[in-house]
Amino acid sequence: MSHLLYFVIMAAAMLGLSRVLPGFKVDGWAPALIASLVLALVNTIVKPILFVLTLPLTIVTLGLFLLVLNALLLLFVGWISSELALGLTIDGFVPALLGSIVISLVSLVLSMVLGTTRRASRAA
Repeated sequence: MSHLLYFVIMAAAMLGLSRVLPGFKVDGWAPALIASLVLALVNTIVKPILFVLTLPLTIVTLGLFLLVLNALLLLFVGWISSELALGLTIDGFVPALLGSIVISLVSLVLSMVLGTTRRASRAA
């Protein structure tokens, strides 16, 4: 149940971003839900690989490169969405960077509220 709530809140965050952030556009609830699902899949499959490959750069920048990595992954989700006509468009790196920061903060707050941390899932 908490996973469904997570996707709904992520979709709401994307819809909110599309109203506030120029260059970040979502066409409605269904595209936002699909985009949040695609983002979760990309974060599950692609992000760990890129994290390991860019670890030296992340260490040198004291972790700030993770913001760039998150923005690039969000741009990748936007590209997938535009290729498959899913309804999410991101027009450049700056909207992706600002969007990834907001989505990361929403995800952090949501995981704290729902109690879905990595430690809790490993202990179960």
